Amino acid sequence: MTGTDPHDGPHQEDDGTGREPRRPVRRAAEALARSDASAGAVKAARAARDLIPGTTPSVAGPRTSDRVARLIAESRPEQPSVLRELGLGAVAAWQALITRWGPRDDKPVPATILFTDLVGFSTWALGAGDDQVLRLLAEVNTATETVVSARGGSIVKQLGDGAMAVFLDGTEAIEAAYEAICAVSALTIDGYRPQLRAGLHTGAPRAVGDDFLGVDVNIAARVAAAAGPGELFVSEATLTAADAARYHSRRRRFKAKGVPRDLAVFAVVPRYDD
Repeated sequence: MTGTDPHDGPHQEDDGTGREPRRPVRRAAEALARSDASAGAVKAARAARDLIPGTTPSVAGPRTSDRVARLIAESRPEQPSVLRELGLGAVAAWQALITRWGPRDDKPVPATILFTDLVGFSTWALGAGDDQVLRLLAEVNTATETVVSARGGSIVKQLGDGAMAVFLDGTEAIEAAYEAICAVSALTIDGYRPQLRAGLHTGAPRAVGDDFLGVDVNIAARVAAAAGPGELFVSEATLTAADAARYHSRRRRFKAKGVPRDLAVFAVVPRYDD
């Protein structure tokens, strides 16, 4: 008499190939593995991660989240993986969140504040498509961050099609702003050449967590908004804090809500006489 072992799984009919039929769980696992390595899916996941503030989580720091990021990044790095990209994105979002709501010193910090943004970007973006827009923003952000870091500055935050950064040295701030304008103007996306404008103001903004707030920040933003494509505007305070002899400067008419009426603003270009 033949019995049935109670520990056996559900009976599966022979599929005629002589091989054991694949169980539903195995089929699902194989489908997941194929999706995880899909080039298109990986690209989409990576693009989504790039939109998260602090897009590259630290993988070398002492925090628990840093160690998690390192383990994810080192998991089969030679093989594209949607799950790895999404995992790194989740860590980056968490780090951005805890940094944003971390300890707040609320102290004035002597600094030169830089704001940048792309002129005419919104109009171009309407007809360019999401892929081209994401590509442009990634290249602009990379170019700006590279220049700012090389000049001793620090990116405070990305602002869609622009950025905010701070510097301790006024001269380095002017050099970085001008170099960022030049670097962005050298980019080309399907025949479109983006134009960056930038503004600088020197003062004592309040350090609040990983951000800076106060009247001086507002002034820097207004100065940047007054510049045209490829122009760098700086306040008199920034020109005074820098080595003014290194620049050609011309005072520009300036009027903006929420800033001192007597604020002097100059269009600045480095001298290349030597």
